[in-house]
Amino acid sequence: MITSLTNNKVKNWTKLKEKKYRDETNTFLVESEHLVDEALKKGVVLELISLENTKYLNATIVSKEVMKKITNQVTEPNVCAVCQKLQEKEVLDNAIILDDISDPGNLGTIIRSAVAFGFKNIVLSEHCVDIYNPKVIRSSEGMIFHLNIVYTNLKEFIKNHQFLKYYGTSVTNGTKLNGIKFEDKIGIIIGNEGRGMNKELINYCDKLIYIPMNNLCESLNAGVSASIIMYEVSKNYEK
Repeated sequence: MITSLTNNKVKNWTKLKEKKYRDETNTFLVESEHLVDEALKKGVVLELISLENTKYLNATIVSKEVMKKITNQVTEPNVCAVCQKLQEKEVLDNAIILDDISDPGNLGTIIRSAVAFGFKNIVLSEHCVDIYNPKVIRSSEGMIFHLNIVYTNLKEFIKNHQFLKYYGTSVTNGTKLNGIKFEDKIGIIIGNEGRGMNKELINYCDKLIYIPMNNLCESLNAGVSASIIMYEVSKNYEK
């Protein structure tokens, strides 16, 4: 059992909280049995780290103090795992495209909704929050392992994927969401929480859309907006 907080392995596991180290090692950490089980199914687990008396037979056993340091949670999980980052694949179907989303909770919500409503691809701009951020991983509830995730320059992506019809979000110039029939393969662009969609991307959109709502509410957060749009898209494909 590893009990020392200054153990070299513990130091390296703890560094995975930092994006710089995740990028250097091409690895990330998942925490809790549910997320570890999803990672095992995906075949990306490199190392299991566990408290005593768990079902994970090949794990490195650590103390509660070590587990708490690695995961930084108030209540330490029973198990965590070092995983290989997911391999990017070519986007061939509907995609949710995120323009500089900065909040980990929003990104986690979008990941879960993408899986729930049949989107297979999430395309992120180069300045989005890191999808391997521990808060994103936890809030995704393991759905990160069911998506093709791509980081890229969005303008270049759109130019290279002209088979998609692009819908941008705009409160002032858009068409009501509930009046649109989504029939082609599509890309839904969700803008940054503070400034909305990048103005340069508007020129690449085939259509701008907005979610009609009560006048007392000025806007919805990015996670909720993306979820509503993806739900509406899924209804069109069911018909």
